Amino acid sequence: MGLSWQQGPLSPGAIGRFLVPEPLPKKLLYVERLRRRMRVRFGGSWIADSEHVLLLFEPGRYPVAYFPEADISPHVLERTEHTTQHPDLGVTSWYSVRADEQHIARRGAWQHTGLPAHASELQQRVAFAWRAMDAFYEEDERIVGHAADPYHRIDIRQASRNLVARHRDRIIADTKRSLVLYESGFAPRWYVPRADVDESALIPEKLQTFCPYKGLCSYYSIDDARQAAWSYLDAYLEVRRISNMVSFEPEVVAVHLDGTQLHLEPGQTVVPHGPDRNLDVAEVVHERAPGGGPAAAPSG
Repeated sequence: MGLSWQQGPLSPGAIGRFLVPEPLPKKLLYVERLRRRMRVRFGGSWIADSEHVLLLFEPGRYPVAYFPEADISPHVLERTEHTTQHPDLGVTSWYSVRADEQHIARRGAWQHTGLPAHASELQQRVAFAWRAMDAFYEEDERIVGHAADPYHRIDIRQASRNLVARHRDRIIADTKRSLVLYESGFAPRWYVPRADVDESALIPEKLQTFCPYKGLCSYYSIDDARQAAWSYLDAYLEVRRISNMVSFEPEVVAVHLDGTQLHLEPGQTVVPHGPDRNLDVAEVVHERAPGGGPAAAPSG
């Protein structure tokens, strides 16, 4: 996903390679300016507001936003005695984040205080624990899950190839008007119009997950095949074309494209990681509520 997650160029499972004569280090950390205004809300107050956020990309992790100390509200951070050791960035000091006496997030922020010389860009910068805060915003739109990776890309294309999904001897879908979604770091995913799906075969599951780029995802079983299909019932505006369409997991049910069965390559399955999993459904549903801005932020 983007630079450092899933199969990105800085991830442990990168599918490409850098064309250089000498091998690169096994682990590369990368930092760059976000070039977007980012704000943090906690306890009903804005506690950080900056146009100078740095994103840290670390292999196998989502990007992390670091705010200049000068762009954080005074008296919000209280240093604790707790420290940890980052394998590449040295001693890390932890803070409690205090909006008022009723809103305190212990170990809600951290700062690398023993940085090596080559990582000086992160000096006097603080990162907030995503799940400990009420909300993060870019301008007036809430960003849920983790800091958005500017290198993450999604393209959607119309396809006329014949896609057939079946479970055992039962045909679940048969279409020549699917959409194929290409997403950074993942295999292409094929989405089928509901009119071309035997919906009587889809058994809704209680499971719901969240994609920061597509929205809230609902899952279906087919007979005894769990999580065999999924749908973004109300996908984000940026990927609205796949709203309410159905995609089938080719490692669970048989999916054929023009007669050729689809299989995922190693490393292309979704790997749950980081703070974008186990969000409250209500939090996800309301994060892009009409009007956005401060009114959309939860109060505690």
